[in-house]
Amino acid sequence: MSELYIIKEPITKAELKKIAEERFGDLVKGVVDIEQRIMALGGEFHMDEANFLHEQRQSKSDNVWGINLYPDKSGEDMLEFDSVINIKSNLGNRTRGIDDLKIQGKIREIVGKLIK
Repeated sequence: MSELYIIKEPITKAELKKIAEERFGDLVKGVVDIEQRIMALGGEFHMDEANFLHEQRQSKSDNVWGINLYPDKSGEDMLEFDSVINIKSNLGNRTRGIDDLKIQGKIREIVGKLIK
């Protein structure tokens, strides 16, 4: 089983690529806590990482959003908003994507600061 990582300090794209190679090869599933401004990476499922953040950092489900990262791509192509955990009807998000542009912006900012 691959290790789960909590990212609080910046990592390089080379480190992200190593995490990708541990499980899927070309992508890393990730979960971003937009309140604590941290990420969990390395899970097989976004829910694994969401649970890990809840257990380790007491993250609240309303603040946790699933993404996919592609270390071999750059800019907007590196980040994809697609996860079942993003379906949050209570917040008005009824898709696997992230419909709220403010939340997308927060995630882009956090990912940009944590992956160099």
